[in-house]
Amino acid sequence: MAKQTRKSKKKPVKPRRSWWGLLFKLALVGTVLMGIFGIYLDSQVKERFEGQKWALPALVYSRPLELFPGQKLSHAQMLRELQLLNYRKVANPGRPGEYAVANNRIEIHRRAFNFSDGAEAARSILLTFEGQRLKRMQNPDNGRELGYARMDPVLLDRLNVEKREDRLLVRLDQVPPLLVTALLTVEDRDFYEHDGVSPLAILRALVVNIKAGRTVQGGSTLTQQLAKNFFLSQDRSLWRKIQEAYMALIIDFRYEKDEILEAYLNEVYLGQNGAQGVYGFGLASYFYFGLPLNELNPDQIALMVALVKGPSYYDPWRNTARAQKRRDLVLRLLANEGHIDRQTYERASSTPLQLIERGRMGYGRTPGFMGLLRQELKERFGADFLRQNGLKIFSSLDPIAQHSAEQAVIEQLKQLRARTKKSDLEAAMVVSNWRKGEVSAVVGGADPSFAGFNRALAARRPIGSLIKPPVYAEALANGYTLGSAIKDEPISLRSDSGQVWRPNNYDRRFRGQVMLVDALAKSLNVPTVNLGMAIGLDKVIEGLKRMGVEQPIPAYPSLMLGTLELTPLEVNQLYLTLANQGLYQQLTSIRAIQDDQGELLYQHNAKAVRVLEPEAGYLALYGMTKVVGGGTAAHLAARFPNRVMAGKTGTTNDLRDTWYAGLDNEELVSVWVGRDDNSVTGLTGSSGALRVYSRYLDGRGVDSLDLTAPAGIDQVNFALSDGMPADPRCEQTRLLPARAAGLPAIRDCRPSMPTLPEAGEQIGDWLKDIFNFAR
Repeated sequence: MAKQTRKSKKKPVKPRRSWWGLLFKLALVGTVLMGIFGIYLDSQVKERFEGQKWALPALVYSRPLELFPGQKLSHAQMLRELQLLNYRKVANPGRPGEYAVANNRIEIHRRAFNFSDGAEAARSILLTFEGQRLKRMQNPDNGRELGYARMDPVLLDRLNVEKREDRLLVRLDQVPPLLVTALLTVEDRDFYEHDGVSPLAILRALVVNIKAGRTVQGGSTLTQQLAKNFFLSQDRSLWRKIQEAYMALIIDFRYEKDEILEAYLNEVYLGQNGAQGVYGFGLASYFYFGLPLNELNPDQIALMVALVKGPSYYDPWRNTARAQKRRDLVLRLLANEGHIDRQTYERASSTPLQLIERGRMGYGRTPGFMGLLRQELKERFGADFLRQNGLKIFSSLDPIAQHSAEQAVIEQLKQLRARTKKSDLEAAMVVSNWRKGEVSAVVGGADPSFAGFNRALAARRPIGSLIKPPVYAEALANGYTLGSAIKDEPISLRSDSGQVWRPNNYDRRFRGQVMLVDALAKSLNVPTVNLGMAIGLDKVIEGLKRMGVEQPIPAYPSLMLGTLELTPLEVNQLYLTLANQGLYQQLTSIRAIQDDQGELLYQHNAKAVRVLEPEAGYLALYGMTKVVGGGTAAHLAARFPNRVMAGKTGTTNDLRDTWYAGLDNEELVSVWVGRDDNSVTGLTGSSGALRVYSRYLDGRGVDSLDLTAPAGIDQVNFALSDGMPADPRCEQTRLLPARAAGLPAIRDCRPSMPTLPEAGEQIGDWLKDIFNFAR
């Protein structure tokens, strides 16, 4: 039985499954997974497109050059400004960004620009120059005289939070139509017809490439390229291509074609600038040509479109012939499609690549000034301020002043190094507009383009005799006059520790006494120490702080001879108060800031505070004109005759540091020359830093100082003997400006007439004398 039972059992038969069922289930699972994946991709697309697409840099602009008849502006300086702005020289300016030159005239078609105080349309201006001046301004169309105009500012730099990418955002209506046409012709001619992916484009590209024998067209649509650039890696796997196509379909479904095209124009990778990628046509236009996108010629547009295929492979600086061949292919496609005529094609294809120096977008290379700007942004607005998207910062940098300062440092330092046989001599310079309190130029070292140690901001050194004008200003505010007699005799001062200090004059001579104005002009040490000790160290220190010195000031008598350590920028701040005759205002490098929508976030408003009586401020500045007129800076008077300037030389112990601070009617310049290791230079203020300033004036020109006395200042005769008001008919005097109020009366040195009784007695005595003599 058991055997039968075992024999009667059969194995179950496995039912046969249908392949169609399996495929259906797999398709269903795949559909669900792709749907879920599609939801995920859709969220990514939506987040990127409807949020902040890019971390846009802050754009930093120079001051706009203001033009008016009589301005200190030479023909050469105007051409330099146009060069920095990358205006193109033509025979007849007809487009924005063009100019023509004829003898002493320059006709300019100025670009439109959205200034911090409002937008201005493009306009034509005819300028006539005479020497160092802009003589006349006219409308070239009708000859009408113009009283004022301004140029668009120079794009100086882009301050990036995102270190890997750099771009300038452009809107679709700012893009030349020919660029859009060329892009679609070469990359995606069915862009406005397909749904993000175009099988027809893939087939067409295959045929064209086979006929050409090389890759001429790509099969990916612009939308696919955008999806890859926005979201995906650069690998060539099948999975990445699937994601790319899927995302392209989603993008095309969700957004308008023009919005997709605008995103592509700003996202496409077009080159490499050092460690940063150049993204978008807006920045690429500046990167390759130094021009705004709307000013490109057909040959330049064709090169930009050619680079889409491979910016490294077609790098026009390294592979000029290859890039030009690809550019000409784009031009030929445009001509064959009828987008440009035959004449335009012939002219464009025969034009060599017109590239600027690599990496020199706009002006750039002002690390000294940009260091100051970054420092001020951080101090005013905090470390995270630049994380705001697309800021426009309008700075106070004057490219003409900056260029003149850089040339002065480079050229004069070369001569000073040769003369002293010291190849490590360094220099720093700060230029400001002392009326506005704005920094116009900064040079941080012998190589102005070097972005390392910025001596103008960070190198504190003893300022030597630059301390004297503030000391004399304080004395003039405390009862002294320019004619006051100051002792110039040997002096010994004992410190609390018992050390004896015996200051001496530079020439080792003592004059007994000197007028205050001469002690300042000749930079005499001993009279300055006597003067400072007479008014009191505390008052000198208080005066320095009011004028702008922020750091602690040691109360030692040697302070009067410049042991105080300042940077060139701090010196400029101190002398700004003297230039404004006692009005203090904080130096700035920023004029205005706009957000990415053009709304004004910040506007600099100069706030001046009276810290020194106007009479004392005027008299101190007058004394500084005598430094130039016949004192330690007399070199300037000889080099620039019939010009009024004010200034002061400074030299420290053992000729280690050489300084000069000087001003004309507009600019205040502080210059330092020395060595980083603080060793001897062998130069004085007049043989070192003053020569750098003089070279600066050679290029910049001099605007003679208009020194107007405030109310209460009269011309007074001071006796040479004791510095008191005196009658010039009776003794030797010197005529100097002085505050009339509080002066002692002029002493009467004429013989007085005797009274009648006195006269009778005198006659009697006289007769007695005669009688006795006769006896």
